[in-house]
Amino acid sequence: MKYILVTGGVISGVGKGVIASSFGTILKHCGIHVTSIKIDPYINIDAGTFSPYEHGEVYVLDDGGEVDLDLGNYERFLDITLHRDNNITTGKIYQHVISKERRGDYLGKTVQVIPHITNAIQEWVERVANHSVTHDGGKPDVCIVELGGTIGDIEGMPFVEAFRQFQFRVKKENFCCAHVSLVPQPRSTGEPKTKPTQSSVRELRGLGLSPDLIVCRSENPIGDSVKEKISNFCHVAPEQVITIHDLSSIYRVPLLMESQGVIEFLNERLQLNIEMPRPRMFMRKWRDLADRIDHLRNEVNIALVGKYTKLEDSYASVTKALQHSCIQVGYKLNLTYIEAANLEQRTETENPVLYHEAWQKLCRSNGVIVPGGFGKRGMLGKMEACKWCRTQNKPFLGICLGLQVAVIEFARNVLGMKDANSTEIDPNTECPVVIDMPEHHSGQMGGTMRLGKRLTRFTEDNSIIKQLYGSKESIEERHRHRYEINPKYIAELEEGGLKFVGHDEDNLRMEIAELAGHNYYIATQFHPEYLSRPLKPAPPFLGLILASVGKLKGYLAKGCRLSPYQVTYDESDNECEAEADPTPLRNHTLTSSSDDY
Repeated sequence: MKYILVTGGVISGVGKGVIASSFGTILKHCGIHVTSIKIDPYINIDAGTFSPYEHGEVYVLDDGGEVDLDLGNYERFLDITLHRDNNITTGKIYQHVISKERRGDYLGKTVQVIPHITNAIQEWVERVANHSVTHDGGKPDVCIVELGGTIGDIEGMPFVEAFRQFQFRVKKENFCCAHVSLVPQPRSTGEPKTKPTQSSVRELRGLGLSPDLIVCRSENPIGDSVKEKISNFCHVAPEQVITIHDLSSIYRVPLLMESQGVIEFLNERLQLNIEMPRPRMFMRKWRDLADRIDHLRNEVNIALVGKYTKLEDSYASVTKALQHSCIQVGYKLNLTYIEAANLEQRTETENPVLYHEAWQKLCRSNGVIVPGGFGKRGMLGKMEACKWCRTQNKPFLGICLGLQVAVIEFARNVLGMKDANSTEIDPNTECPVVIDMPEHHSGQMGGTMRLGKRLTRFTEDNSIIKQLYGSKESIEERHRHRYEINPKYIAELEEGGLKFVGHDEDNLRMEIAELAGHNYYIATQFHPEYLSRPLKPAPPFLGLILASVGKLKGYLAKGCRLSPYQVTYDESDNECEAEADPTPLRNHTLTSSSDDY
């Protein structure tokens, strides 16, 4: 097993996740099987109890693991399926060691950070690195480990020490360290400053880890003179300094890294025995994807109505899923975040400017999405958004809480149940159309929800959402919720026109709602954004974008095909060929039949 450790310096949020994903992308295109591990030094067991304002969204895996959003980057870039143990936290490590101590596994010895904690970290990494993350069950060849935070953080010290030991445990030819550092460019001088990077590398080396690659993040491109300066002061060769400036899209990052000789370096440093690919054809599909994004001209305006809109990472997967669908349809995403509470009547009284600005944004949108969330704040505003989409025939997608809000709004304003509510908001409501699930309401918050991939069966043959999923009889999607639609009100809701076209495998829980006669009014209890991929967008999101640009009916009529060409790639030589479709649509985009991009 080969290991690439990715560390960060100067500031957090410097882009380690995208850099780590890009390493994997480059190696995967060379035929190397890759897996990833994210280390978060916080003491929480997992990310499940975080507010999105702490570390961004909580990403959910197939096995129900609630993990850091960087694992979403890994899955989307590499098209792999990770497990809960691919996210290591200080809490997990200490819980593991303390459990062993309680069982008497340490034979009466004093349990200490060194060697017990550091050994536990190394053993965990070695164990997880060998888990298959692909559908074929193949064992990974390379494990990319991202160490969260910045070098020097007190929380991360045990992990840095663990990897100082680990490099000798697995031998030098099997371990490579890449350090991602910020190179600021103050406007007052206009020149890149290398001192922060020098200090960061000096601290890393003082802790026993010498970087093999230094990845310099900057706002604008960095010249060769700066690279040489970093090389001189950081004890690496100039070709070991990789510069990544702000790009038009994150999909350009692997291409820029590859152009600076990353493959050649890793091949020699880790003895990967890669047969160097033909330059013209290498990463052709990825390059086509990046080019397609850069050449999108027509815009589609989507409004996201939520309660965590001050931090865009709160809805990272939703944003990516919208972008994937826009790329497929051939449109550029113009996403507007609307604070749900600003749509409420109370805001009109307290701050009429915010109220009218929020409604203007909503009215200018081509489509609306209400994503998941928890708590009372903003519920009435989300209901107003649902009502406006329902009455104005505006394309709408509700996810998780978005489904529950849509049901409450429908019950109140169509069925006349003025007191309809969720027991999460009002435990004593007389019309509990949304109720808690007792088996997922134990009183503890962490890891007790209905989590992970579960099956949904379609109950209506002619529903829009079933057609978008390829007319399958059932699908599997990831969940994260503690409340559900009350079965007692299903018949009444369906008589009013809100059809529940997807149920769980036991036919007890409502998974998908679709409003009859509406252009596109879909709500799901599951989170389709977690399985969306750049060349395989999640069907509910694709339907929203198609409906928002007026192409949904044509797409369904053509058998769910957008383009006059079905492109197939021969993985052996990275070449492609196209077959003509006799029924082309205008303004088409090329779509790939290969899921392995």
